[in-house]
Amino acid sequence: MTSKHRCPSAIKEVDLLEASPFHLAFLISFPVALASATMLPFASISEAEAALGRNLTAAETVWFRYSAGMHDFWLYAHNIVFLLLVYTLAPLPVALVELRRPRAIHRYKLQPKIHVPVADVLRCYRNVVKTFVFAVGPLQLFSFPISKWAGIRTGLPLPSAWEVAAQLGVYAVVEDYFNYWLHRALHCRWGYEHVHRVHHEFTAPVGFAAPYAHWAEVLILGLPSFLGPAIAPCHILTFWLWLVLRHIEAIETHCGYDFPRTPSKYIPFYGGAEYHDNHHYVGGQSHSNFASVFTYCDYIYGTDKVIWHHLFIVYTCTFNMQTSGVLICLLLDNCRDTDITKHSL
Repeated sequence: MTSKHRCPSAIKEVDLLEASPFHLAFLISFPVALASATMLPFASISEAEAALGRNLTAAETVWFRYSAGMHDFWLYAHNIVFLLLVYTLAPLPVALVELRRPRAIHRYKLQPKIHVPVADVLRCYRNVVKTFVFAVGPLQLFSFPISKWAGIRTGLPLPSAWEVAAQLGVYAVVEDYFNYWLHRALHCRWGYEHVHRVHHEFTAPVGFAAPYAHWAEVLILGLPSFLGPAIAPCHILTFWLWLVLRHIEAIETHCGYDFPRTPSKYIPFYGGAEYHDNHHYVGGQSHSNFASVFTYCDYIYGTDKVIWHHLFIVYTCTFNMQTSGVLICLLLDNCRDTDITKHSL
């Protein structure tokens, strides 16, 4: 929305937000003052249609009715609500099936001999919620002026499906690249011992453990998610969708199961649960599979490793020890350079 469609008080605020980055320090100090104002881009739907030169779509009508009287600060504050909702609900289906009918999905379990106690999952959930509320939440709210300066918009028109798809593609590639290097850096001795080891407490990850980490790591690895929208600014709805999808993806890769025919199976160069499970299985000694979404960075920089430990687990669960011993020797002979042969077998 351009400022000419705002009420006079809104115009003054937009000018302050967009005039210069030097205003950011001042605005960050007064988020409550920003939240007390009301944004009224258009007085009515008919005024909005006159400004756009067409009728509003059904989606735009719903968005207008929801957001017209709400300050952008409160719209941006929805971010933390979505994070908490997705984190609470997305891992539940697998967790409930594993609790009530574990045999139904046991064949898809990546580490079938490992069972994570319910008490550990509940402890994980409490710790993550605390991190979201006391670390991620304040960062989200205090970064509101930066989002306005970067160009995250809230008005009309809404973006087209093609625009949303293109922006999400850019965000995924940008986030994956920078997340790769930050994650890899956290595996240096100091980074792992002081920060990243918390996340690797779950050598057999579960969905609820996706964001389970030291609060500093949550903030560090969360930054790449905002680089894409800063490079290619989007509508707040696209931004919400990006956060939700990225969070669901992280939960899937940590779920501990490799289900067939999931939608992510059709994404080119997608890593998935099996790829990341290998990283957790090796733990602090891992020097591979750092990518968060895709595998191209690991391939380009030589840190992609074949997941031999899953073959080892399957064979030891299926055959007798004599047969497994022969297979282990074959694996050791053919994959001496992988992390799992160096450090685990």
